[in-house]
Amino acid sequence: MSQRNAPSTGRGSAAWALVVTSVAGFMAALDNLVVTTALPSIRKDLGGALDDLEWTVSAYTLTFAVLLMSGAALGDRFGRRRLFMAGLTVFTGASAAAAMAPGIGSLIAARAVQGVGAAVMMPLTLTLLTAAVPAARRGTVYGIWGAVNGLAVASGPLIGGTLTEHVSWHWIFWLNVPLGLIALPLARLRLAESYGTGARLDIPGTLLASGGLFGIVYGLVRGPADGWTDTLVLTALFSGGALLAGFVLYSSRAAAPMLPMRLFRSCAFSGINAAGLLMFVGMFGSIFLLSQYMQGVLGYSPTEAGLRMLPWTGMPMLVAPVAGILSDRVGGRPVVAAGLFLQAAGLGYMAAVATTDASYAAQLPALIISGVGMALYFAPAADLVMSSVRPQEQGIASGANNALREVGGALGIAVMSSIFSAQGGYDSAQSFVDGLRPALVTGSAVVAVAAAATLAIPARRNAARLAAGKGQATSGTEESGGSEASAVETTGPTATAVETAAL
Repeated sequence: MSQRNAPSTGRGSAAWALVVTSVAGFMAALDNLVVTTALPSIRKDLGGALDDLEWTVSAYTLTFAVLLMSGAALGDRFGRRRLFMAGLTVFTGASAAAAMAPGIGSLIAARAVQGVGAAVMMPLTLTLLTAAVPAARRGTVYGIWGAVNGLAVASGPLIGGTLTEHVSWHWIFWLNVPLGLIALPLARLRLAESYGTGARLDIPGTLLASGGLFGIVYGLVRGPADGWTDTLVLTALFSGGALLAGFVLYSSRAAAPMLPMRLFRSCAFSGINAAGLLMFVGMFGSIFLLSQYMQGVLGYSPTEAGLRMLPWTGMPMLVAPVAGILSDRVGGRPVVAAGLFLQAAGLGYMAAVATTDASYAAQLPALIISGVGMALYFAPAADLVMSSVRPQEQGIASGANNALREVGGALGIAVMSSIFSAQGGYDSAQSFVDGLRPALVTGSAVVAVAAAATLAIPARRNAARLAAGKGQATSGTEESGGSEASAVETTGPTATAVETAAL
């Protein structure tokens, strides 16, 4: 069954779709790391052991990563706008509950519910945006969307630290409430409804994927704290891996699987997903350690540390829109690869200059290089994901990509924290630097591998062939009544999109 969309009413304009989806994406991405700098204040007010504080971060990550693909599948089946609004409502309500939490246990529960809401709305932001924007303008719009999301991920510690230091930790959650209340009526009035294939829900696939992701993410989250040889950690990792293997086998044979394994036969789809996972391994782990380095070793307050990281965290707002325009003109592959190589170089540079008394001038080039690299990645990566599959499969493609990136973030914090602990620690400033350097080198190497994975994506056809393809697509669209597959085939940055659209 082909993709079903509501008739155009003029409400689902590209500008409004960009505003609504960017606000929702910002809220979901921000809450990954916004709590980290507020943990001491939360402990002072609500009490709780170290494990409890870790769970205020991990509970969100866990439910978010586990349910991303399920949220996308539900949107495809029951309506993307409808499920997007449901997820946004849950997220906004859970944010208010977290702000008013009377104890650490209720805060952890509210954070878990936040993750559920984010898992439903986040993958649908990109699908709804793609449906509302003409194919020729998607690179530019993805650039703005990617800038907002990249800024949210990287500025979480700054926003959390500033609100905690100058207002109250409660406001890191209250911040979401007015944003959600504004975005909900706009989504209802300005977004057009759309559906996926209309196939029945894949219950076995959903259970296998959710169970597998739960085991993997739980093991990664608990590994650094409980030890990698802990019985529960090992059980979670092995059982999660077994369930994911079962999911792959099942999906390879099922008639209508939640995530068709044939998508991974596309070099474009496989390459960009591998790059996304590895990028988040290096980036999340680095931000997690560098925010502590600036405060614990260099002596900056949370606000001062966040401000000094602005050349990195704020760069997406300046560069990502330009990256989107470049993606429209030359294709996403070279832009993403360049961004990842710059991100790797920036992390390596930071590892080289990190000392117990490093000046800000010494760190600044590394922060700028990393910021430009991150900005060049986000927008074209979204374009590559969405153009590598058929229109009716874009929802689950977005869900799979987001799920892999979340797993990458959890893996990055786990791996880099383990390297940090093995080579250094919190005993002294020098000990912290001794652990930080090899961790950053590892992050740099992982991001460089991500860049290499991007180069495996087929290169964009030359401009003459692309223009000719657009002319053929226009003719074909007029004859067929406006096939969306034609738009993806001829405007996507990879030749593989042509093969995928024909499947």
